[in-house]
Amino acid sequence: MTIWVNEQIDPSGMIHACIACCDQDQANDCHDSYQRNLTEVQKASGWIARLRTVDSWDEVPVNALKLD
Repeated sequence: MTIWVNEQIDPSGMIHACIACCDQDQANDCHDSYQRNLTEVQKASGWIARLRTVDSWDEVPVNALKLD
């Protein structure tokens, strides 16, 4: 099973928003939204939107919104 994890991460590495799901199209849409919602000031400060995959729900951050 592939689980797609979207994260918005601040310059210190803290995750501020996280959504995990099994649907790649939904994950890509979420990632695009995360990127669009970062302000220019946030981007200049080092904020990032990251999309990654994991193989188990155990690998998803505990604070994530989990969609199945």
